[in-house]
Amino acid sequence: MKLLVCITHVPDTTSKISFTDDDQKFDQTGVQFIIGPYDDYALARAVELKEQSGGSITVLNVGGSETEPTIRKALAIGADEAVRVNADPTDSLFVAKQIAEHAKDSGYDLILMGRESIDFNGGMVHGMVGEMLGIPSVSPVMTLDVDGDSVKMSREIEGGKEVVEAKMPLVAGCQEPIAEWKIPNMRGIMSARTKPLNVVEPVSDEVSSTLEKYELPPAKGAVKMIDADKVSELVD
Repeated sequence: MKLLVCITHVPDTTSKISFTDDDQKFDQTGVQFIIGPYDDYALARAVELKEQSGGSITVLNVGGSETEPTIRKALAIGADEAVRVNADPTDSLFVAKQIAEHAKDSGYDLILMGRESIDFNGGMVHGMVGEMLGIPSVSPVMTLDVDGDSVKMSREIEGGKEVVEAKMPLVAGCQEPIAEWKIPNMRGIMSARTKPLNVVEPVSDEVSSTLEKYELPPAKGAVKMIDADKVSELVD
């Protein structure tokens, strides 16, 4: 089985976010970056599928050279090779074009990624990639099992859960509990240093949206203390 896992390079969830240049630029000073948590689930499931059925895993990231430590971590977790598209991931459509261009003639059986990135939370890339490649796209996928050339998945819908089945190839946007996150061991970390990481240029620099500014959410208000004997005021 040939698998492609698309990963994002995002700020750690505990990072304090700030902006510079009149709120038009994200300040990366002192920010630690990680593999997107939803992408981590996709990668973990890909490793499990490889262990069950054999095959290979390629990870793909759209980003500058600063993302390479994050890509190397994915290689340490269990991917066999990596591709970095040397471009700033400006918007969902641009990123989807890069993924689709790489995947169109590569013969991947499954293209896995997180249901959304945790920086912009767009949740659109998997659908766009599926449309560009003319293959099914399912999200958010909570379980994924392969039987021959068929894939059975369960996903969240409004008020419940839906079970769907589709033929490979397909795109899946993953979330918990599809797999347990995997922590790279020392052997994986050492082997990741020699695994191939190929850098390619983007197919297009056309961007369909532009950034106007960032805004932080409003600061939380002060806590209002109410005496225990003032029940009506507390209920109100």
